[in-house]
Amino acid sequence: MKRLIIIAGALASSAMAPMPAAAQDEPGEKVNQLIIYGEDKCPQSPPGEITVCARMDESERYRIPETLRESDDPANESWTSRVQAYETIGDFGALSCTPSGAGGDLGCTQKLIDTAYAERKESSNIRFSELIQQAREERLSTIDEEAAETQARVEEIEREYDARQRREAEAAEQQSDAAAPGDQ
Repeated sequence: MKRLIIIAGALASSAMAPMPAAAQDEPGEKVNQLIIYGEDKCPQSPPGEITVCARMDESERYRIPETLRESDDPANESWTSRVQAYETIGDFGALSCTPSGAGGDLGCTQKLIDTAYAERKESSNIRFSELIQQAREERLSTIDEEAAETQARVEEIEREYDARQRREAEAAEQQSDAAAPGDQ
């Protein structure tokens, strides 16, 4: 009997589990990021999708990417950097980024900044976020042009409609004026 109650309780609690909202299941704007080489053409993006192409030199087509060409193996480290590493051994105190000594943690921020700049310097020159923004701006510029053309067509149709309404009103007025003198 206790088993039956426990199983029924487990089933009831699983039935009341929160379900994800439907809006969370809908994907956003689809962005296709490609690297093309030389004079290759960037493929046309289908409707509802942005295709962003980063162009690289033809000589890079079959090469290992720059970020993977170098190794962090200690055997590949230069003597200069090895000597600089020995200079910091025993470094403690303010701006040293060590757990020992007063103010040793203050140097960690500078070390983090230096590491970030080094990574940025070594990164590839492809910035997909800028390319995506350019593609969005290009898409919006075509939307604005299409909207302007549609607005011009609507205004032309409205002018034609107003002119036709005036002609019909004038014709009706002329007919009523022509019919009025004959009645007297």
